[in-house]
Amino acid sequence: MPADGSGAGTPGARPRALVVDDEAPLVQVVSGYLSQDGFEVDGAADGETAVAMARENRPDVVVLDLMLPGIDGVEVCRRIRTFSDAYIIMLTARSDEVDTLVGLSVGADDYLTKPFSPRELVARVRAMLRRPRAGPAETAVDRRRIGALAIDPVGREVRLDGTPVELTRTEFDLLDTLSAEPNVVFTRRQLLDRVWGGEWYGDDHVIDVHVGNLRHKLGDDATSPRYIRTVRGVGYRMGTG
Repeated sequence: MPADGSGAGTPGARPRALVVDDEAPLVQVVSGYLSQDGFEVDGAADGETAVAMARENRPDVVVLDLMLPGIDGVEVCRRIRTFSDAYIIMLTARSDEVDTLVGLSVGADDYLTKPFSPRELVARVRAMLRRPRAGPAETAVDRRRIGALAIDPVGREVRLDGTPVELTRTEFDLLDTLSAEPNVVFTRRQLLDRVWGGEWYGDDHVIDVHVGNLRHKLGDDATSPRYIRTVRGVGYRMGTG
C-alpha cells in the first residue's frame, strides 16, 4: 500500500487538509470551514500544483474537484495515490454516475456533488478521520487466509497468491470488515457504520462502487465470485463457499 504520510496520528498535531478547485471563492469558503474546525489548510487551483503540494505537505485529507485546468481530478487522484494514503473526497458539478465511478475507481474515498453544504463536507471529513484503526492488541495470529487471499490487519497488507495487492484505505477497511467475519452477511448500512462510521451520511451506493473496485483488484468475478459474494436484496458477505 502507499506510504501513509499523514500527520493525524502525531500527538498534538493538527490534521492537515488540501483543498483543490479552480474556483477561488469555493476554496476560500471550504478552507475557512476546515480552519474553524481545527485543520491546517492548503489550497491549490490546478492539478499540477495540487500533486506537488500533496507530496510536500502530506495532508490527511484532500478535497479534490473533478474538473481542473491542466490535469483533471481523476489524474491528480491517481498520482497522489502513488505516494499518499490521504483520504480523498471528489467534488463534481455533475451528478453523472460515470464521474462518480471513475473517480472512486482511482482511489477516492467519497464524493460530493456541487452545490454542497460546507458543513456536510466538514462532517464527512471528520467522520473519515475518526474511523477505527487496528489496535495494538492485534497480533500476527489475527492474519487471515481465504483461499489464495492473505490479509494482515495489523500490517494492513493484502497478498493474492503471494503477490501484494495495492488497496486504498477505504478498500482495505472494507475488506478487513468483511474478512473478520467470513460468511456473515453485512447490509450496506452495516458496512457504512463499520467502515465510514455511524455519523457518516450519504448515498450507500458508495459501498457498491468500492466492492466493485475490490473485486477488480482481487481478480474476483461478480458472476462467479471467489471471495466477495453478493447476497441479493441484503448486502455482501465474504467466503469461498
